[in-house]
Amino acid sequence: AAPAGAVAFGVKHTEGVSVDVLFRGRAEPEAVPGAGARWPLDEGTVLRFSMSRASSEVNDNKVTVSFYAEGGKPINQAGVFLTGVGISLDVDADRDGVVEKNSPNKASWAWGPEGHGAILLVSCDKEFP
Repeated sequence: AAPAGAVAFGVKHTEGVSVDVLFRGRAEPEAVPGAGARWPLDEGTVLRFSMSRASSEVNDNKVTVSFYAEGGKPINQAGVFLTGVGISLDVDADRDGVVEKNSPNKASWAWGPEGHGAILLVSCDKEFP
């Protein structure tokens, strides 16, 4: 997806985003350092970005990739806006009939009438072959 003539790229991102650069043949990602870092544009290079917390509003985070020609001349930029969505399994962990978001018993489970923790029934059958 790089523009014609591009030989290198750089990445900038907002504080709420983590970006790794993965090169073909390397198992370990290379973290994206501060502004000004550039990488050669090779086939098989992958940018992996993620967010570790939910957004406060839609499109509040951004990743911008800048493309450079031989000699470092900027050619073009591409960007993506990100919205982090928080997902939580809220359950009646105390088994008292009240679903609580921050129940201390969410992280453990104990058997019996005085037990605690969620009871999750999963349907794993194939209903539509």
